[in-house]
Amino acid sequence: MGGPGRSEGVEVAKTRTRGLRRTYSRVVPGASGRVLVVDDNKVIRQLIKVNLELEGFEVVTANDGAECLDIVHRVCPDVITLDVVMPRLDGFGTAAQLRADPRTRHLPLAIVSACTQHEVESGIEAGVDAFLAKPFEPAELVRVVRRLVERKDRRERKGTTAGRGRG
Repeated sequence: MGGPGRSEGVEVAKTRTRGLRRTYSRVVPGASGRVLVVDDNKVIRQLIKVNLELEGFEVVTANDGAECLDIVHRVCPDVITLDVVMPRLDGFGTAAQLRADPRTRHLPLAIVSACTQHEVESGIEAGVDAFLAKPFEPAELVRVVRRLVERKDRRERKGTTAGRGRG
């Protein structure tokens, strides 16, 4: 049930944060893409948001999977990052519903979680494209999101996703 484009493989980032170092980054002019960050932990949401905004991404946040599904069509993100354990609707349920909807079927999805073997297997089954283990290095977060945006852009240029209405 992977659908077209799945052959590009799933990415699993293994880096772990060492200590509490501040990360400084230059602000990239012009938006690099829009990311919908979904996590029930306000601190994690803000951490992901700030690190992506510093690299030029536009970021919209949602508290859980149910809120993500409520706003995804208004937001029209280029990538969605999902926590796994959330109230109302977890990351896997959210991913499965996004994959079942023709309008969001091809959206790149990244799980940002503990990334246990079970989570990776369940995520692959739900159609997730990448995994980033918490705690994560901010540079690794940016690298994973940027790669997913580029993959989406390549796919759209090839014409595999018709008429998204953005551009």
